[in-house]
This record gives sequence, C-alpha cells and structure tokens, in this order.
Amino acid sequence: MARIGNLYGPDATFLGIPAADPDVRAEWQDATAVIIGAPFDGGTSHRSGTRFGPQAIRTTDYLPQDGMRPSMALGVDPLIYLRVVDLGDVEMPSGDTELSLKRLEDRVTEIAAAGIVPVILGGDHTIALPDVTGVARHVGWGRVAVLHFDAHADTGDTQFGSLHGHGTPMRRLIESGACRGDRFIQIGLRGYWPEPETLHWMAEQGMRSFEMGEIVARGLDAVLDEAIALAKMDCDAVFLSVDVDVVDPGSAPGTGTPEPGGLSSRQLLDAIRRISMETNLAGIDVVEVSPPYDHAEITAYLGNRVVLEALGGLAWKKSNDRGEKTRRPEDPLLQDR
Repeated sequence: MARIGNLYGPDATFLGIPAADPDVRAEWQDATAVIIGAPFDGGTSHRSGTRFGPQAIRTTDYLPQDGMRPSMALGVDPLIYLRVVDLGDVEMPSGDTELSLKRLEDRVTEIAAAGIVPVILGGDHTIALPDVTGVARHVGWGRVAVLHFDAHADTGDTQFGSLHGHGTPMRRLIESGACRGDRFIQIGLRGYWPEPETLHWMAEQGMRSFEMGEIVARGLDAVLDEAIALAKMDCDAVFLSVDVDVVDPGSAPGTGTPEPGGLSSRQLLDAIRRISMETNLAGIDVVEVSPPYDHAEITAYLGNRVVLEALGGLAWKKSNDRGEKTRRPEDPLLQDR
C-alpha cells in the first residue's frame, strides 16, 4: 500500500519534517521518533470531526513548514536531534472499527519493535487501545505505565452497546493485561461521568485518578511528583496519552466532549515537557482535536505544541543522558553556556 500523507486532505508532514514510507524501512529506521496519523472518529459519543485532527495538528503554525523547531526553553531542536520523520496516516475506515484499530496496532507494534517512539496524532480516544497495546507488545505485557491526561476516565464497559469507543479504551487495556490498573494514572478528571459503578471498578483495579479538585488543592507540581514516581515504579516505560479536553474548553474549544473547569494550556504544556524529561517515554498519542468545532485554530495549535513539548523533553533527556550541555526551562535565557 502506498504511503498516505493525509487520509482526509492534501499530503503534508508534521511541520515540514521528512516524509517516509512505512513500507520502506530504510526511510525511517534511523529515526528516534516517528509521526503517525490516526484519522479515526468512529468512536465518538457526541460531536465527531476528529478524523481531521492529524491534518490540523501537522500543519497549524505561523512559522515556516521547514522541519525545524529549536526549543527556546531547552536549547535543543527535537525534530532535528531526534531525526523525526512522518509516516503519514494509517488507513482507518470509520465504518469498520475493528479493521481500523488492527491496522493502527500493527503499525505501532512495528515502530515500537524497532526501538522507535511512535507519536500518534488522533483521531478520537478509541485509538489509545491499539496505541498502548502496540507499545506493550514490545516493552512487555504489563510493563508499560500509562499517564493519561483527560477530563474523562474512558473506562466505560460499553458504549452504545459496543466494546469499542472513545469512552472505553482504558478498560479494554487493563482487562487485556497490556497495562496494569495500579500503574494507570489519570490527570485532570472532572465533571459528571463516570457513574459510581464504573468508579468502583476503577478503584478495584488500583487506578490512581487525580481529579481537578485535588490538582487545585495540592498544586499541579505536587500531583506530577506523585504521578511520575508511581509511573516509574516497577515498570520499564511510560506511554503518554493526551486528550485535549483535559484543558478548559475556553482554551481548547475544538473537541467533541468539552467539560468546563480544566487545566490551562500552560499547565498542560509544562506537564508534558516535564514527564518527557523525567521518564522513559515509549509512546505518545494526542487525541480529540476536532477542527470543525475549533475557533481560530486554538485547539490545533495546542495539539501541535503538545507534540513539540513531548519531543522536546525526549530530546533533552537523551542529550542529558549523553552528557551534552543543555539548559533547563528555569535557567535564564541569555547566558554564556
């Protein structure tokens, strides 16, 4: 099958990085991270449109699409340092959920098995099931901790009578054994779902969920201290799953199930960067960007920057591990380094 640049739009890569054909291994085997589009919104329960998310996340920017984005905060260009390439979209027909999820899982599994970090652009959160499963097949069954940013737990048993939907993937992951319930950490939950029965199931699995009230009371830094420590305990890697609706809809209106009272954009970006700098990141997905409901591309910009912050933190960590001179976000910007 020929490379699909964007299933629902003209071919474009993430900020102009090199394109690579997933069927030609020589084109991506030297990358540290690769971009994969997952344009699937067949699992939405309210407003659809996230099939257009990968295109928006790839192309929304005011800077040239030149494949370069040096981080002011970290002193490294993650796109260059990590040799990031874009494999294009996985062909995911919305009318065939099981086929779509299998194709995505196969792609993620292949990338992870090559020791490369898959960065998956969604799509609705249904795709977390194949994303984390594919990484777990490489890292080890039950050896991947999940750090999940979301307004919603996504632990429903069924959705409209189906086992698959954007409200059920986290339950499927724990039930399958791909990841452990006691190493499944959720940040930003709020609102009026799930119901007590589902919350009881989550407690039985040992899940740790930081509701927005706790984040406000304790502070995000303290919550991240605990979340990162737990994710690194008796696990070999971390998968980072980011639903943009974790952010208050005033700053991220383009999403299918907006819930008022979330994190700020600044809080989310700082948290993503820190997690990438402090953990062994094995995979990332950014989901629920729905351009038809966006305003002035606010949410698409946020999704794009979440990817850049995750890659920036990953590049900083690898550079630091190699003993190279890098800066920290809190360092004065203008100094003799």
